Amino acid sequence: MSNPLLSVENLETSFHTSSGNVRAVRGVSFDLESGEVAGIVGESGSGKSVTSMSLMRLIAEPPGKVSATKLEFDGRDILRLSPAELRDVRGGGMSMIFQDPFSSLNPTMTLGNQVIEAILAHGNISKSEAKKKALQLFEDVRIPLPEIRMKQYPHQISGGQRQRVMIAMAFSTNPKLLIADEPTTALDVTVQAQIMSLMKDFQAKTGAAILLITHDLGVVAEMCDRVFVMYAGQIVEQGSVEQIFNTAQHPYTVGLLMSLPQLSETRHKRLQSIPGQPPDLAHLPTGCPFADRCEHAQDLCRQVEPGETDMGSGQKLRCHFPIELSV
Repeated sequence: MSNPLLSVENLETSFHTSSGNVRAVRGVSFDLESGEVAGIVGESGSGKSVTSMSLMRLIAEPPGKVSATKLEFDGRDILRLSPAELRDVRGGGMSMIFQDPFSSLNPTMTLGNQVIEAILAHGNISKSEAKKKALQLFEDVRIPLPEIRMKQYPHQISGGQRQRVMIAMAFSTNPKLLIADEPTTALDVTVQAQIMSLMKDFQAKTGAAILLITHDLGVVAEMCDRVFVMYAGQIVEQGSVEQIFNTAQHPYTVGLLMSLPQLSETRHKRLQSIPGQPPDLAHLPTGCPFADRCEHAQDLCRQVEPGETDMGSGQKLRCHFPIELSV
């Protein structure tokens, strides 16, 4: 059996703050195969974005600290790479689409020059060839009037078009892994669908793996092969899309799914919600971090933090008393 493209074992990311040591990511472990599309879901503050930034070694140290028993991409130990080697991996192997394209683009450079710069940094081609490739990428991501847009600046185009430029930049180096951190959050529904379609087309064309960070379970159902559900810095449940949507067993996962509107329900039925708030990551409670919000919690849950249990067929979860979602 071939080695996974990305292998993560016991990833820990913490930040030293005035409030104490914030453990933003705690013991995260998963593998990602070439060509696989996986989604990381959870509430704001659950550790999704910090996980993706840790994988790319984009966490500033200090105040942050990243460690792992194993963090390998394409057979290379990410934690041991030099700055020059990291730059090669970030562009040539892994690319990232950030949540806010406006803050990710350079406001003083034209859109075309920003994509050209990325191409030149990771390819042995001339500037004229890079310009042709950039124009082709603008066309591939369906930016209207691409020759005009290449000469414009980020503030002169819409949010959806800025995100398309970011996607063009991410595609420009033909990465083996594309990490997309909430790529459609600030966009309207129609544009969201267009952006996700672009990513699916890219994945089908190149065979790249995609790690999609999102809070939108509808996007996960449409895009992903596997799902990682995060809560309080941990992956509390993982499995195939079918397992998570049809036979979820962690109370938090079930709560997320039950909060979705159902087309079959009557018009005036209230949506269910998860009571309470996520715990303070600088002062985590004893036992299961979800216990105070869980209607199934027992004394054991408040005393002992659950370890990861393999439920078979690739489904894993951290829960003393699993339940099953009825569909």
